[in-house]
Amino acid sequence: MALKFFNLPKAKQFHIPYRYYDPVKEEREERERRVRDELGLRVEGEDPGLYYRANIKGQFRRAMKSASRTSSDARRKSNTRLLFLIMILALLAYLVFYR
Repeated sequence: MALKFFNLPKAKQFHIPYRYYDPVKEEREERERRVRDELGLRVEGEDPGLYYRANIKGQFRRAMKSASRTSSDARRKSNTRLLFLIMILALLAYLVFYR
């Protein structure tokens, strides 16, 4: 126990290896894959069903279009509820002030 008294803990090391992203290479590989698919060519060792979809631009917006119908329904219900409350408050104000 006395020997651990002078032992100071060291800071934990955090190391992330650098990653290189080449968008030109990714686009080229995507074009090659599409051409191979159109021509019906196969590369050995490659599973045709397990492609990574690199282009996710706009997918969230497309997915939300189906949800927008429900959001527009909810907005419409909220607006009618608000209009109904305003009418009730106007009626109460009329009864209080002009009675």
